[in-house]
Amino acid sequence: MEGRYQVGERVVVRSDTPKGYCRTPFYLRGRPGVVTGQLGPFLDPEKMGYGLPGLPKRFLYTVRFGQSGLWSDYDGPAGDTLIADIFEHWLDPGE
Repeated sequence: MEGRYQVGERVVVRSDTPKGYCRTPFYLRGRPGVVTGQLGPFLDPEKMGYGLPGLPKRFLYTVRFGQSGLWSDYDGPAGDTLIADIFEHWLDPGE
């Protein structure tokens, strides 16, 4: 299974608000980031949360976000980042 995004590619976390179990942090939704790693295909934990087998597998990425882009009142160093693992179905191409 190949991933859609490559390391270094800009992405945006989808801003959906589905009902029920979700593994994507709310504070990252709609925020831009950069792919820093491809972790490979994994069972879908959102489906497994409902007792389903988690298939088809979903590709998982490590994505880096600038802290100042996440928190409007962030006053730390400009280079501070947050790293999160995000499944491909939650990502859209960035600009």
